[in-house]
Amino acid sequence: MNNGRYVDYLQDARVDFLFRTAAELGADTLETGLLVARHEVHYRAPLRFRSEPVRIELWISEIKAAQFTVDYEILDLEPTRTTYVEARTKLVPFDFKANRLRRITPEERVVLSRLVAE
Repeated sequence: MNNGRYVDYLQDARVDFLFRTAAELGADTLETGLLVARHEVHYRAPLRFRSEPVRIELWISEIKAAQFTVDYEILDLEPTRTTYVEARTKLVPFDFKANRLRRITPEERVVLSRLVAE
């Protein structure tokens, strides 16, 4: 599988995670302004093309004043646990009307804190 496709998979999972899940928890402002500041992708095992879906687990690993980090694993659990990719994305809130970075709001911090892996 092409390595560039992994970033597409991570983005699809992150968008669903943040825009749907965070909005359901009360942080709908995240869907209107986030920029990717950095991606880190570590390839652990080859993933061959197949018709079965692959599992993507993700969680918030760090929250700062004006950025937060999403960590991911692309993996299979059966027949044995196989991790294909470990990745991390740093995101920054952005105010598109003012055309500038912004801080994480208290409401967003509460919701993001609920999405931190334990």
